Amino acid sequence: MIDLLFFTLALIAIAGAVGMISMMQPMYAAISFVVTLLALAGIYALLGSSFLFAIQIIVYAGAIISLILFIIMFLNIKPENLPDEPHKNRLLIISAVLVMPFAYLMISMLEYLPEMQHIPEGFGGVKSVGLTLFSDYLLPFETISILLLISLVGAIVLAQKAVPREPK
Repeated sequence: MIDLLFFTLALIAIAGAVGMISMMQPMYAAISFVVTLLALAGIYALLGSSFLFAIQIIVYAGAIISLILFIIMFLNIKPENLPDEPHKNRLLIISAVLVMPFAYLMISMLEYLPEMQHIPEGFGGVKSVGLTLFSDYLLPFETISILLLISLVGAIVLAQKAVPREPK
């Protein structure tokens, strides 16, 4: 049963990643990314790592959702620029029907979670994650922080509107 849940979460993560890469609209790609992050959080929960599960949900999925809201506000999208969605309700109903068996599987797995502890003591806890991150992976961690800072500055520079200069 655990294996079925793992493979389901893995397939959802892969489908979300493929959707993120293949979507043409940035909003749909961001939503696919959130699906991938939530599936990875479920895998962390299967491993019994409550800290990584919470961080995945709060930091990553929450940050992406707030980024989506920021993009919507920043771009000032008008209703006439939005695509027509004549079959939106039908798509929502079909999606809900497809998600229901997975939700039932997740709820039924809650009773088996205490039995599946085949992982080392302290795995995914705050102490073990912090020690590993700031000892073994310090250089990649700092490199990624600098890369994110550079991309943030680049996005701000690219997003600024060009102000026409007056001739002298």
